[in-house]
Amino acid sequence: MKIVIDDKIPYIRGAFEPFAEVVYLPGSKTTPEVVKDADALITRTRTKCNRELLEGSKVKFIATATIGFDHIDTEYCKQAGIEWTNAPGCNAESVNQYIASALFSWSMRKRTDLTAKTIGIIGVGHVGSRVAHFCKTIGMKVLLNDPPRERVEGPENFVSLKKIQEEADIITFHVPLNMTGQDTTYHMADEPFLQNLKKKPLLINSCRGEIFDSEALYNAYEAGDISEFILDCWENEPDIDLDLLNISEFGTPHIAGYSKDGKANGTKMSVQAISRFFNLGIDNWEPTNIEPPAKPIIEIDGNQRREYSVLAEAVLSTYDIENDDEALREAPHQFEQLRGDYPVRREFDAHTVETKNVEEETLKKIKNLGFEIKPQ
Repeated sequence: MKIVIDDKIPYIRGAFEPFAEVVYLPGSKTTPEVVKDADALITRTRTKCNRELLEGSKVKFIATATIGFDHIDTEYCKQAGIEWTNAPGCNAESVNQYIASALFSWSMRKRTDLTAKTIGIIGVGHVGSRVAHFCKTIGMKVLLNDPPRERVEGPENFVSLKKIQEEADIITFHVPLNMTGQDTTYHMADEPFLQNLKKKPLLINSCRGEIFDSEALYNAYEAGDISEFILDCWENEPDIDLDLLNISEFGTPHIAGYSKDGKANGTKMSVQAISRFFNLGIDNWEPTNIEPPAKPIIEIDGNQRREYSVLAEAVLSTYDIENDDEALREAPHQFEQLRGDYPVRREFDAHTVETKNVEEETLKKIKNLGFEIKPQ
């Protein structure tokens, strides 16, 4: 048995060696010649799993250690009898952490209070649901838009895109990339959408670059239809639009989901899926040796401070978006390298908050965001 694995997938070395010949390669070097005699692939989004790569190969199963699977030609796989799986929700909490940092950083730059803002969340799956939880916890008004869920669950908890366009001060997108069909999301934020925004909102894209029409976004900013935008995902990655980067509030190299926890979850789900498919007997495999946070204990003194300031300190102590923004601005041509060599980031629940002079209600909110709490 032979398994070809993208060499950027962490914590996986040693998992399959007892069962198979394992080949670790960069996504760019995963060629038809390499996969011809492979039984399984474990990939990321940079490897296009299509007819060109797979035709004539022995591949029976593909696992992508990512939420997205638009790099897999699912129709061809169906024709060829190749099964596949992705890792839904694996990095949802990581993206939530990114959004939390982005929002607090933006509010401090603009000297504005998030609790006075209305946020529209477009796409309320694994990620959008967590973002909604964060926003409600800190006291924001939250509007949810998710037509597929609304059709199944009813309209009670959801609003129209029009309502978000009219009422939201901030709009964040958490949708899959659908090129066609009832729920097409390609260029969802296009010229008509942007021209109908009533409150000149902040826009955030941390899902897929193609959700935004780059030219329309640039024009909307220049025309004053939006106040600012934050981009983690870009059209034409890694050759991103430098004009957009220059006018963005924050720009980052597609790393919103790149916490160590998120990557470990994606690896775990891929290994377990391969094990189940080939009956390898490691269906409960989990990664070990995940690096600890750089600062596992967060000490906060709440003396004469608002709750808002305490919550912001907790969030920004785990991840500060400013660092990734600066790195991309300094070397945008190194987009892929910045993404591939991304440093350690752990999620909220890997941190313990040690407080003094902090109200009980605030402590409950810190815990509700996912942090461990050390008793005062």
